[in-house]
Amino acid sequence: MRQIISSPIKEATLSVFEGIYPAIITPMSLDGSVNETAFRAVMEFNIQSGVHGFWVAGGTGESILLDDEENNRIAEWAADQNKGRTNNIMHVGAATTRRAVKMAEHAAKVGVEAICAVPPFFYRTTDDGIVQHYKAIADASGLPLFVYNLPGSTGVNISADLMKKLQDQVPQLTGLKHSASPTENVRVFSEMGLSCFIGSAYMMLPTLTMGGAGCVDSSPQMAPEVWVEIWDAYQAGDISKAQKAQKKGTEITDYMVEFGNPHTPKLILGERLGVECGDPRLPMLPMPHEKRDECIRRASELGLI
Repeated sequence: MRQIISSPIKEATLSVFEGIYPAIITPMSLDGSVNETAFRAVMEFNIQSGVHGFWVAGGTGESILLDDEENNRIAEWAADQNKGRTNNIMHVGAATTRRAVKMAEHAAKVGVEAICAVPPFFYRTTDDGIVQHYKAIADASGLPLFVYNLPGSTGVNISADLMKKLQDQVPQLTGLKHSASPTENVRVFSEMGLSCFIGSAYMMLPTLTMGGAGCVDSSPQMAPEVWVEIWDAYQAGDISKAQKAQKKGTEITDYMVEFGNPHTPKLILGERLGVECGDPRLPMLPMPHEKRDECIRRASELGLI
């Protein structure tokens, strides 16, 4: 079992960060506001299915499209619904350090277990600027910190060398979500003592064989029992069973990629749980009606609804 290294972190949050952490959607009401009831329902469904934590208000959660006040409310809902049963890793990333610091302070105040953040984006900065950005966020919360390595969206790839600089200067650094190439860096980051979650549901089982901590992605929240089975089977040494579950997970992820994210989990979780999850916010467009019908039909074939 992976142990978190002791550092200037609030003692109540010390825990093991590993397993399956769905990147939870942010449901919307028909008027476009964030839907608390649906958010709580999606979280509870996944908790009852055995997930180990959540990646809250990340890319799938449309964090960048939400107001800071909305992100803060989501942190409150997540902490209250979870009540310490799993680990909530709350995304507090923003284009400015000041905004990220304020959201980090709020996340700690309301009781999430950890925070995460993308590196600063839009304005290019140096490695030292990135380190100082993360240091300010970490110091503001006192919580375990996870780096969100998402170069396809931020234009910043956290290399092993930069991660070492962060590790040397930000004692709260606990791990990362690695949504970048090369995949081999999962092994490198894990050997640095970090909880390295792969950002691809396709790669959960291979990641575990490389010493990774688990998976953070969107598709698992639609069928958390599949990815929990991958985890449980691997921990029990039943590789054949884990491979079978990974094959099923790959089929579900292929389906989500075809119909779009977060469109697909919003639609399917709405159908599965009987709640209104709405459409993604602009500039993302709603799924066309004819495509929605096909998406639901295919979900039925996959046993998702």
